[in-house]
Formats: sequence, C-alpha cells, structure tokens
Amino acid sequence: MGRQLKDDLLWVVEVVNRCYPPKMDICHLYAKLYHENFSARLKKIAEFVLSDSDCMILLRWVNEFYPELLRKPELAGEIDTELLGKLLPKELLEPLEEQYLSKQKDELTTYIGRVLEEAKERWDKGEMPKKEDGCFVGTVAYDVIQLINGMVTSAEKVVGDRRKAQSITCQLKDLIERFRTFHNDIIKQNKPNSKPFVKANLGCIEQFSDVLQKKSHLFPNDVRENCLLILPDMKQMAHAYLLKPIHEALKPHYRKVGTSDWLNKSAFKKLLDGVKDELQDLHGSIESCHQKLTDQLYEEVTVEYVKRLLRGDVKLKDKEQQLKAYNTMRDNAESLHSLFTSMGSKQEWLKEILTTIAEVLKLQDLPAIQMQVVSLGSAYPDLSDRHVSALLKLKTNLSKADRKKVKETLTDALKEPSCVATRPFFSAVQLR
Repeated sequence: MGRQLKDDLLWVVEVVNRCYPPKMDICHLYAKLYHENFSARLKKIAEFVLSDSDCMILLRWVNEFYPELLRKPELAGEIDTELLGKLLPKELLEPLEEQYLSKQKDELTTYIGRVLEEAKERWDKGEMPKKEDGCFVGTVAYDVIQLINGMVTSAEKVVGDRRKAQSITCQLKDLIERFRTFHNDIIKQNKPNSKPFVKANLGCIEQFSDVLQKKSHLFPNDVRENCLLILPDMKQMAHAYLLKPIHEALKPHYRKVGTSDWLNKSAFKKLLDGVKDELQDLHGSIESCHQKLTDQLYEEVTVEYVKRLLRGDVKLKDKEQQLKAYNTMRDNAESLHSLFTSMGSKQEWLKEILTTIAEVLKLQDLPAIQMQVVSLGSAYPDLSDRHVSALLKLKTNLSKADRKKVKETLTDALKEPSCVATRPFFSAVQLR
C-alpha cells in the first residue's frame, strides 16, 4: 500500500504535473484526493476494536510511515503536508494512542519488575554478582536503561509526540523505590554476599543517575526529579555500610589523635597503617564509584582527626610545643593525602584544612592568628564559635581576652559578602 501510494504520487509529480499550468497546483490536488481516500479507509479500520499489534501498525502509518513518505525529496517540494493534516482525526487517534501507551507502560513495568526479582533471587541464593575487570557489576541499571531508551524512542515515532512517549516511564519512581527496598534489605541482612552486591549496586546507582541527567528527554520532569532524590540516598546508605566497619577498626587509633602520644610519630603511623589496610577492603566497585567511596573515607577520617584534636586532651603550653604540634599535623596531613591520592582520591582541600589548622597552632602573633582563623572561616563558613574556642584553647598561652578578639574578628569577617566558593566541613565535626 505504501509503495503503491509513493509510486502514484511520484507519477503525478514527474508526469501529470507537466500537463497542467503551475497555478493549478495539480500535485497538491492529487495528493489531497489520495489523502482523503486513504484517511477514509483508515477511519473504518480505527472504528473496530483493534489488537495491540494492529493498533501499533495503524499509529505508525499515521505518525511515521505516511509523514516520512510525504517528506521524500521528490515529493516534499510539490505537496503541502501541513494543509493535508493527519490521516485520522483527534477523536479516533487519542484512544489508539492510549491503548498503545498503556500496553507499553505495562510491558516496561513488568520487565523492570522481572529484572529486580532476578537480582533478588541471585542474592537470596547467596550468589555473587558478576565481575568485570576485577569489579562487581550489577545488570539491573544496564538492562532497564536499554529497555527504556528503546521503548521511549520507539514510542515517540509511533505516537509522534515526545511528551506522550515519556509517559510510559511514569512508574519509574515506584520501580526505583523497589530497587531501594532491595538495596536496604541487602544492607540490613548483612549476608556474606551483601558487600559485593552493595558494591555492584553503586555502579547501578551511578548509571541511573547518569541517564536521568544526560538523557532527560526520556522522562517526564517530575519522574526524573523524584528519582534523582532517591538515588543519592541509596548511594549514601551504601557508603555508610561499607565505611562503618573501617571506622570501627580505626577507633583505637583515632583515640590517640590530640593526645600527648599523638606528638610522637609512632601513634599516627599506626593510624596510617590501619587506614592503608582497611582501604584494601574497599576495592570491588567500578573505578568512578571506588573513587567517590575513597573520597568520602578520606573526608570522614579527616573529620575524625579534627574532632579528636579539638577535644583538647593535649595542652600546648609554649611556642616550642606549638611548633612541634604544627610539624606533626603538617606531616600527618601530607601522609594522609599521599595515601589517599595513591588510592585515586582527588580531595586536595582536605589537606588544606589540616595545614591551615596547623598554622593556627604555630602562630604566636595575635593579628596573624586572627588572619589565619578568618581564612579558615571564610573557606568553611560552618566553622562555629565552639570550634574556634576549642582550637584556641589548645594554645594555653593565649589569654581568654585574646581568644575573644579572634572570634569577634571572624564574626565580623563573615558578615561581609564573599564570592569565594565554599563547602561544608566543620558541621560534621561534632564537639562534646
């Protein structure tokens, strides 16, 4: 039927057209007659209750095959497709579109549910996720993304409308919620294969985030935004689950920070060796996820270090002790940074926090101390009075009046608007 229509219209353009003056617009006239005849035949078909496959074929003729035929270079210049309009009126087209989209939505929901169930069955049986290049990988995101991409792209051609095609993903939020429930169960039950599955899920979470951000045309805005709220929570739960045992193992070494033992290199070396050993257990997620996990561990170790220091167990009575503390802290910062950098971290700012705090410990001149604290507070506005007080109290040769001046200077400085990009840090440093 399509080929015959194309051949007839080409014959009109190439042969019949020559027999009439241009003002008669004979090509468009013939096209209009063919269009009306074709439309009448399709209307009769559309009035029947159609199977899902027949419904799709009819929609493809209306929205894909027929418009493509009229857009052929040989025909496009002679026929005004806008004047011809659609082959079917709105009242016949909308029920067909609804039938087709409803079927696609059901198929997508069923398929995603099956993918999740298969992953859950593998975990329940105690199986390990697949490994590629030494990393645990899950297939949930890959399978779901491939299907969504194919189905929405196809639906856009069938119904001729991107927004309508996107609607087949309207239940994606509920399906991502099911994925989160499965993810949480893995963590709560803490089976021998839980860690490998969580590491594999981190890759899935990243894949889902990437497609929601980079291929937004596949999803309605509200669905996309709701899913992007769920995924970071899943990632954070995975990070907390994987990092908690590491912090438990490091707790005896954390306790030494900020004590008199801390000023001796051996105490920090034990912490560093402990971190190095525990880092080996983090391997197994894909490279990008492993880097983010390592970055978070680096940040949390730095937070714990600063928290222990500010508890004030060590008292730095004079310039000599304060200089020793400065050298210790600077060396610690460099060692931590070297270790985490070797593991793929790119968190330069964490070393800078420790070295800036170390500078405060070293300085003896009040104006210099004020400037250094202002520098720290400007970069990290969540630096509170309590943090500053705890830091300055380590310098027992600094009077209460001087400590007050430093805090007042910081308060005044933070009132001024700043264009410097900031990030939180000290809000995680909880003091007793």
